[in-house]
Amino acid sequence: MDVVLREVRDTDLPVFFTHMNDAEGIRMAAFTAKDPSDADHFQSHWARIRQDPAVVNRTVVGESGEVVGHVAVYGPPEEREVTYWIGRQYWGRGAATAALRGLLAIAVTRPLHARAAADNAGSIRVLEKCGFVVTGNDRGFANGRGEEVDEVLLTLHG
Repeated sequence: MDVVLREVRDTDLPVFFTHMNDAEGIRMAAFTAKDPSDADHFQSHWARIRQDPAVVNRTVVGESGEVVGHVAVYGPPEEREVTYWIGRQYWGRGAATAALRGLLAIAVTRPLHARAAADNAGSIRVLEKCGFVVTGNDRGFANGRGEEVDEVLLTLHG
């Protein structure tokens, strides 16, 4: 799937909110907000990150102009991390890989880090296709599942 990245617009936020409240998406992402349905928290979170010059945040736009999801790089220089959320209706079509590759062309500082629930094979595969390599494992509480889960830690060098 071909995608384009652009700056986040106010009109994108309702789509992001819908995507981030999809039950299957929450389960797969695992490490989500404590209450993804809290609209006030969602709005304040997005207001904060959109004003932070250290965050590289882009809307993922599909071939027909539809908002497919979002991608970002955030964190202090030595711990920069990528994150992305693609609407479930676009899973398995290459949108996440294309979006992450586009983001990596914009955010060129390395290393970059990523995390994924250990059983989220799709997300791990996207990261590996973009050059990330598994560098470790961790275990943490996942709000999206209400329990501790294993996670895979990945890093992109050079």
